[in-house]
Amino acid sequence: MNPAVEKAVEYMRARYGDPLTVADVAETVRIDDAFAFSRAFREETGVSPGKFLAAVRIHEAKRLIGDSDTDLADIREAVGWGGAESFADCFTDAVGLSPGRFRRLCREAGEVPPGPRPQPGVERGAVAGTIRLPPGHGNARVYLGAFVTPVVRYPAVAEALVDVPSDRPSCYRLRDVPEGTWHLLAVAVAAAGGGDPRAGRSTLVGGHGGTGATVAVTAGTVTGAAVRLRPPHPTDPPVLLALPELRPPRTVVPQPGCAAAPGAQAGAPVLPGA
Repeated sequence: MNPAVEKAVEYMRARYGDPLTVADVAETVRIDDAFAFSRAFREETGVSPGKFLAAVRIHEAKRLIGDSDTDLADIREAVGWGGAESFADCFTDAVGLSPGRFRRLCREAGEVPPGPRPQPGVERGAVAGTIRLPPGHGNARVYLGAFVTPVVRYPAVAEALVDVPSDRPSCYRLRDVPEGTWHLLAVAVAAAGGGDPRAGRSTLVGGHGGTGATVAVTAGTVTGAAVRLRPPHPTDPPVLLALPELRPPRTVVPQPGCAAAPGAQAGAPVLPGA
């Protein structure tokens, strides 16, 4: 990790409620050249410093909205956001639900997470492969999505939930992926080692490839892509999209056809029902 970028992220996470600017952050890490700082930051995190700071603020707002009854205006001020209308619009754009609807989702008050945004008239393909957990974790439920940016934020263009056992990779098939180039990103909640969901849980993140890596999807074909999960790094952009409940399953039943999924090749024809 780049020490300057790691320090900048640490500073943003500690001071997100202050009226910070990118120049303030660059000065804190003793980089005078703002362009050089932004370039190094993007290479490490996949996004610009300004977008990362905005993501931290929205993520903290999500936490406060979900964990408390604090007034939304007070939450907006606590996370260092300016205007009320701007906050509501940016929150909705990133999370997929307005602040009020997100609170209802957290309260299990009849709200549902947002789905992929329709793209009429776009040809579609599929992505398939395996999802692997890091050692020492139990069964996990994984949210997998294809995104325009390297941030788990609304909207996904395609998504799936996959249960992965603790002791081996699991297959997945991401259907109806629009033709184009996408970031394949995953978020999971895994049980503690031994597979007992009651023994404790941990959050994992990951995707296909390193920072900024993408997957090219061609209409009518299956693109092969392996997905690996890991504990979060300090420089990972926060997860902004309102996700479904990721409760680790007690047992994982292998899916039919799983043995064939790892061999999916880029450009292979889409099978019936893909």
